[in-house]
Amino acid sequence: MKEAIRNFCIIAHIDHGKSTLADRLLEITETVPEREMQDQLLDQMELERERGITIKLQPVTLRYRSASNEMFTLHLIDTPGHVDFSYEVSRTLAAVEGAILLVDATQGIEAQTLSHLYLAVEEDLTIIPVINKIDLPNANPDRVAADLEKLLGVKKEEIIAISAKTGLNVDQVLERVVSQVPPPRGKADQPLRALVFDSVYDSYRGVVAYIRVVDGSLKAGERIKFIKTGQSTEVQEVGWFTPALKAGERLTAGMIGYIVTGLKEIGHSRVGDTLTAEKNEGIDPLPGYKTIKPMVFAGLYAKEGDEYPKLRDAIEKLKLNDASLVYEAEHFPALGFGFRAGFLGLLHLEIVQARLEREYDVDLVVTSPSVAYRVRERGKQEMSAIHSPLELPDPGTIEAIEEPWLKVDIVSPAEYVGPIMKLVQENHGIQKSLEYLDPERVILQTEIPLAGVVIDFYDRLKNVTRGYASLNYEFLEYREADLVKLDILIADQPEEPLAQIVRRDDAYSHGRRAVENLAEVLPRQQFEVKIQAAISGKVIASSRLAPLRKDVTAKLYGGDVTRKRKLLEKQKRGKKRLRAMGQVEIPPNAYLSLLKKR
Repeated sequence: MKEAIRNFCIIAHIDHGKSTLADRLLEITETVPEREMQDQLLDQMELERERGITIKLQPVTLRYRSASNEMFTLHLIDTPGHVDFSYEVSRTLAAVEGAILLVDATQGIEAQTLSHLYLAVEEDLTIIPVINKIDLPNANPDRVAADLEKLLGVKKEEIIAISAKTGLNVDQVLERVVSQVPPPRGKADQPLRALVFDSVYDSYRGVVAYIRVVDGSLKAGERIKFIKTGQSTEVQEVGWFTPALKAGERLTAGMIGYIVTGLKEIGHSRVGDTLTAEKNEGIDPLPGYKTIKPMVFAGLYAKEGDEYPKLRDAIEKLKLNDASLVYEAEHFPALGFGFRAGFLGLLHLEIVQARLEREYDVDLVVTSPSVAYRVRERGKQEMSAIHSPLELPDPGTIEAIEEPWLKVDIVSPAEYVGPIMKLVQENHGIQKSLEYLDPERVILQTEIPLAGVVIDFYDRLKNVTRGYASLNYEFLEYREADLVKLDILIADQPEEPLAQIVRRDDAYSHGRRAVENLAEVLPRQQFEVKIQAAISGKVIASSRLAPLRKDVTAKLYGGDVTRKRKLLEKQKRGKKRLRAMGQVEIPPNAYLSLLKKR
């Protein structure tokens, strides 16, 4: 019965206890046997457990008997908290009717708390405010409750105070879900319409699509089609999440579950597509998702050239599970065939790199990350997009270059406003407004160039605020800027993948830092290696990597000193010849070393 179904998710800032609360809900509903329980049970990826963060949304179906002795089927989706994975949150919100807004009693409302809340309000979801970690000594639930009252316009008694770690009052959360979250919309007697909100690839069964059934019903053996791709297939299996896949007989209107499609072509199933029965004609597709806008671009190459097909297959399969990953093929003589990929941030880039290496066993070379710029050449009206410094036209033909700007909201204790403003100015940002959330906490609304945010702004923000500040950002617009291409030369040879686009007034500091960082990571050779940074052929910074020195006179003892001089002169001529002909292999960590700021 649709009236006994509740679909909800947990949204919060990073480290506010989403996964721990999900563990307690699994325990209370006895979804997972006690002997199989473990911390962060829904974080099933090895990387999630290592880093202690949620990267992927994870659905699970719970069976719950309420205080009034009614039995409910609850579909819960645990979501990430980090800003780089906000696309996972937006997809989740389109598949549910309610959201638990979880706030840490020690930290209070943070930037991502506000961001996720605004997304949930846009989807017209029922919001259940919950304060977590009230068992900690430095918890201040009364202050946080007052902030939530002001933010949501709710009464204090409507806010649930819990400890997800100990299980205190967690049962009240479930009671509030069944009493306040409305049953799912949609009609069981209408033609089938289901939204694909995620998918994974199984080597044996093909594409497994995670779906929310809006209208109609679905069972194994039926023929379906994806409306946008036009692909038809026969459903091999349907079921739900426990959180492992559990086969069932039928998925009906309002349910969240999975289908095994048997499709081997990954592009035939897309996140945001609508599936229906193959026989149905003229079915209106469900609203999909906004087209994602990558923030950071980097090149992904196989370390060994003959592993390119392996990399291509791996990135295609990862794209199925990570809809925010954007990529296209490219080729450079120094690196061979690879992909220019777009990411939502540097953490997203790190996660994709780690998943490709661990899950698909690909040895990667990742080039220096950059952002997307727009360039207008003389005599042309339209601007062209530039995703890499190598695509930049000749400086003499450029009329204007525009860079992307972000709207950045920073939530922090009031005492750190001064250092934060200084950090914003150092990154060419503009402060727009400052509001007090309460007497001790402020929210600064700023505008900052994307290039100043994606590299290490978050780390530096944490440093100047002793870890108390949080931030959220979204794309604002493109603005004109005085930018130049910074070339890196190693042993007098330009290394194209190491090139960067920087502001002209920052070029010297960027160049000096780049050559110093490279001097630390490049392996020493038998000959002296020059490392230089240049703009339009003019060297603005340089460093030298001392050669390895072999003691060619070690076997000499006594005798004429001229013998020693001859050997040293011979060594000197050999090093000169090597310097003219030698090649320097660039290690993978050299590309990321350019991002380090001292």
